[in-house]
Amino acid sequence: MSDRRSTTSRALLIAGACVLSLVVCCGLAWWQWDRFTSAGGSFQNLGYVLQWPLFGLFPAFMFWRMARLRKQAATRETETSDDSQTPHTSTRVRSHSARTAAPRPRPTEVATHSAPRSDQRNEPLDDEDAALAEYNAYLAQLNAREQERN
Repeated sequence: MSDRRSTTSRALLIAGACVLSLVVCCGLAWWQWDRFTSAGGSFQNLGYVLQWPLFGLFPAFMFWRMARLRKQAATRETETSDDSQTPHTSTRVRSHSARTAAPRPRPTEVATHSAPRSDQRNEPLDDEDAALAEYNAYLAQLNAREQERN
């Protein structure tokens, strides 16, 4: 019962924050409208008039999007757990696995290249390093031609 109550209070708190965000951003849009209609107003103020309500709606969109993704993950987890479970598995295990989040993907590694040190220049290069060295030689050639012209 307390889990349901905390979920309800959390949803109400998020809905209140979304409404507050919309009210504040609509107030800022009204302020920009007043500036646009004044003697010193510009079309930049009109752009802000159009942007502020969208900024106010963004938290509600994010709440909707996260709830949708959470529901999809729970559905996917339920489908995979139903396929892998035997008929004698208890309902408690099934309901727990439905609530767990989908596993997060591992971060991808980013390849970085640095100039070889003087003690590494005699080592054989792999294909990617050879291509990089060839490209750098081409750039040096172009730079030399440009220097000759000037």
